[in-house]
Amino acid sequence: MFDLFNNTVNIAHNYLKTIVKPGGVAVDATVGNGNDTLFLAGLVGIHGRVYGFDIQHEAIIKTSEALAEKGLLDITMLFELGHENMGRVITEPVDAVVFNLGYLPGGDHSIVTSPQTTLKAVAEGLSLLKAGGIMCIIIYTGHPGGLEEQECLESYLEGLNKKNYCVCKIDFLNRNKAPFLIVIEKAC
Repeated sequence: MFDLFNNTVNIAHNYLKTIVKPGGVAVDATVGNGNDTLFLAGLVGIHGRVYGFDIQHEAIIKTSEALAEKGLLDITMLFELGHENMGRVITEPVDAVVFNLGYLPGGDHSIVTSPQTTLKAVAEGLSLLKAGGIMCIIIYTGHPGGLEEQECLESYLEGLNKKNYCVCKIDFLNRNKAPFLIVIEKAC
């Protein structure tokens, strides 16, 4: 239907393609069904690395199987761990960090991301970003706590130093309750 603005994931992937190159390092902070993990692994290629985090065992298993099927498991490190712990695991600068907030599509909708852990994870991710790197955060507000998570995130991101970060919000004004995208670029 639309090429550029089909959905927020498509828009995020278009931004990521401009930054994440073969040999790069990327983080999928919310592995879920593995779509972003697979996408990032395809961008970094056989000489790159992707770190993935999810608290649900089902997400890690499903993503591992999909990566193995595509021959990308060796370049990916998956952790059954909350995204707020990424700074304990990752010891190298990264080109990009991706978040898809909310719940696991097709999974237990009572297990959702929360403002407290998401804020900590975003701060951790920003500290790991290389100069010129980006963070893409897709925010869904239709689940319990989703609006609170949005408000906390926006309040935090509005306070980032504009000399160090450019924060952009992309929203669909004519799509009721559609997820929206926040893209953060770290200064070069």
